[in-house]
Amino acid sequence: MGIPEEIRKVERPANTVVVAYGKDKDKYAVRSRIGCRNIDGRRVPVEGPIVGHIINGEYVPIDEKQRVSESPVDIKDWANIEFITYCSSDLLDELCQVYHRDDALKLYCIAVLRACYNGIKDDELKDAYDNSFLSEMYPGVALSRNTVSEFHKDVGKTYSKIVEYMRNRVAKLQESHHLVIDSTLKSDESTVNSLSNYSRKARTKGTKDISVLYAYDVETMEPVCSKIYPGNMLDIVAFRDFLNTNRISKGLIIADKGFTVKAANQVFADNPELHYLLPLKRDAALIDHYDMYQFEMSLDGNPQIVCRKAKINNERKWLYSFRDATKAANEEYAYLQKHKDDYDPADHEARREEFGTIVFESDYDCPCELIYKAYEERWLIEMVFRYYKDVNEFDETRVHSDYSVISSEFVCFLSSVISSRILKRFDSAKSLDGLSYGKSMAVLERAKKVRIDGKWNLVRLTGKDSEILIDLGLIPDVITVKNPRGRPRKNKP
Repeated sequence: MGIPEEIRKVERPANTVVVAYGKDKDKYAVRSRIGCRNIDGRRVPVEGPIVGHIINGEYVPIDEKQRVSESPVDIKDWANIEFITYCSSDLLDELCQVYHRDDALKLYCIAVLRACYNGIKDDELKDAYDNSFLSEMYPGVALSRNTVSEFHKDVGKTYSKIVEYMRNRVAKLQESHHLVIDSTLKSDESTVNSLSNYSRKARTKGTKDISVLYAYDVETMEPVCSKIYPGNMLDIVAFRDFLNTNRISKGLIIADKGFTVKAANQVFADNPELHYLLPLKRDAALIDHYDMYQFEMSLDGNPQIVCRKAKINNERKWLYSFRDATKAANEEYAYLQKHKDDYDPADHEARREEFGTIVFESDYDCPCELIYKAYEERWLIEMVFRYYKDVNEFDETRVHSDYSVISSEFVCFLSSVISSRILKRFDSAKSLDGLSYGKSMAVLERAKKVRIDGKWNLVRLTGKDSEILIDLGLIPDVITVKNPRGRPRKNKP
């Protein structure tokens, strides 16, 4: 059926043709012609895009203005993204050493967004990316929900790349550095991955977990490497595997009571530059054998702490014991409160010498002061776990398959490194004294940029917020120079 003559005669732009469409072919579009092509010696017109429609006998051009839902975002979060990328851009370089740049960029952007927006979910990444300056710094990163889901699976499948990345970070460690190793449990109720299992805390938590093992560098104050294990795996088993997998071969390992020397004896024997400092359980036979509760002197600078050092016979190993009078009083008070209804004087007397004590075994020969200081610094990894779980809301896995869990935890590790650097920088900024991590990030989130006439401009800020941005090095400190006073007027005679 041809186009009616009255439709063809409607006035429309030159070099256009009318085409019918719709179920009954009773609607008419106007399509432009963009040239011709030669087919078997004939010049055949090439049709271009639709430029309008004929409605009620009139030509109606297509509105070329973009709908607001399709228009680019003109106001974006700036300071938080600028600050985080300033603190962590070297992580992208590290990722590029292992991954294709497109994959490295995607991993990095997801990690930045997780560190920047607490508790963000994978289906919220695209909006956060589009509405922040990350999309201006690194344009074209695909972060839709389906894309991220498939990407996590692909990253998890290529697990050897994650191991290579962790080993590269470990290789930068210096022998003099102290490395704190600890684990944390993370809820995972998935029924389709092999990592979710009942842990030692399942009775009290009532949930299945995965175990995340972290190594933290005390000197740089950030995580070095990590690995996930099933929730029911013993710490001593994971400890040996963790050292071997990540090729940790130098430094001083400081771990908790769940880790033992026997679990990784061969690792320490094969790596003479790797040393350990491990606390003993209070019922360990070595403590009584070497009279480690018979303290000999007080600790320099800490008179409330007494200590003792003893060498284990015929071995290059030492025992270090400490008793903190303040902790001893607190532990004794807690014991008495707990046993107020069933107090046993003999049991109390037997336990009294253990209150406030800790005993270490180490292959590192040094003064007691250094050993105590090294162990005291292990609280830093507890801080990392707190930010890992509470501040960044990583206390529960949101993916299911083994591949996706492995990839998601890798991104969590990257975000933890970023968060550690943010916190360290916040601590050095005097203008942020008294502000929590969350409130400090909220200040940065208020500092946005607006696009006007094609140029991005910082929104107007309060004096306090401007002071914080200056302190963090995000904007320059503008010094206003007042006009100097002129020469004093001479007195007439």
